[in-house]
Amino acid sequence: MKRTSIKITSKKLDLQECYNFVEDPACGGIVAFIGTVRNDTQGKEVTQLDFSTYKPMAIKEMQKIADLALEKYEVKKMAIHHAEGILRIGAIPVIISASAKHRKAAFDACEFAIDTLKEIVPIWKKEHFSNGEVWVNAHP
Repeated sequence: MKRTSIKITSKKLDLQECYNFVEDPACGGIVAFIGTVRNDTQGKEVTQLDFSTYKPMAIKEMQKIADLALEKYEVKKMAIHHAEGILRIGAIPVIISASAKHRKAAFDACEFAIDTLKEIVPIWKKEHFSNGEVWVNAHP
């Protein structure tokens, strides 16, 4: 049985796909973190983001994060999906979902996964503002 779903795609991310993957009759809790593109960064008007990845390494690191979360938090299944390319305001660049027997483990696993992803996975973003643009590490 596959316990993780790891994906980087230029297609629109699908929350239902992540939910369907982690759903399990042995689990009493499913948690999803959904990151969205907001319209402002440090008082500057954001118009869109452009995500770029070093895909082979990013997939490998995302898999390590999911495997560690499964072990550390007693999670049954986990999905980590990230978008690449240009995303407009309100679009979803990342979805992380986890299922566990008890809700706290699923919450903790999702928090661990997004925090660790932002620290170590080679994903960068270009922020487009109403008055310019700048490349930044996607993980402040």
